[in-house]
Amino acid sequence: MKINHLGIATNGIENALKFWEDALGLENVHTEVVEDQKVRVAMLPIGESRVELLEPTSDDSPISKFLEKRGGGIHHIAVEVEDIVASLARLKAQGMQLIDEEPRIGAEGCLVAFVHPKASGGVLLELVQTEQGSATS
Repeated sequence: MKINHLGIATNGIENALKFWEDALGLENVHTEVVEDQKVRVAMLPIGESRVELLEPTSDDSPISKFLEKRGGGIHHIAVEVEDIVASLARLKAQGMQLIDEEPRIGAEGCLVAFVHPKASGGVLLELVQTEQGSATS
């Protein structure tokens, strides 16, 4: 496993990019809207991982709710797994609280599923299986 990305909630990607691109020199290599999650994302590689900027696209987006409660900042840590279905089954068998019991399509067409912060000591954890992964669903 490895850290795929760190999700950072922001009210506006363009404004956030002033820091990440201009101040740090990172490059925004991919931007898209994930309709299902009501969010716009921008991906900026850093080493073997990426920073994922998250901007809500509606008032009822989970990111809107996060921003209202906590303001901008780290929203989640995404861990890349080879087989997301097997990972979810293992966590469920161990009694871990899941937000998603089945994977769904996330940014860049990856399979994703979220683990509730209560299971991981207060951190929202996203499991990510890239297209090179082995699971089918």
